[in-house]
Amino acid sequence: MDEIIVFITASSEDEAAKIARSLVESKLAACVNIIKNLRSIYSWEGKVVDEPEVLMIAKTQKSLFENLMKKVRELHSYTVPEIIAMPIIAGSEDYLKWLREVTG
Repeated sequence: MDEIIVFITASSEDEAAKIARSLVESKLAACVNIIKNLRSIYSWEGKVVDEPEVLMIAKTQKSLFENLMKKVRELHSYTVPEIIAMPIIAGSEDYLKWLREVTG
């Protein structure tokens, strides 16, 4: 399977919606879910940071990951945005077929 899920965090729902819409409109993702009220605790520039964030879950194809990552970096406010991909190891064939049809 060449389908993947990409996790991307953002500073706000508005920023996430802007990025998600761009990814779907440019056919780099079939669908992007936006999850609000995420709390992230992470190390940044020698400090432990505790901030609210928004999580995007993008469904796409592995072959599109590099272009998706470039698009996110263009639109994202973070210096180092979280953009990580995981393989989809199984799924509804109808859904995966649709994902392939609407991306790329």
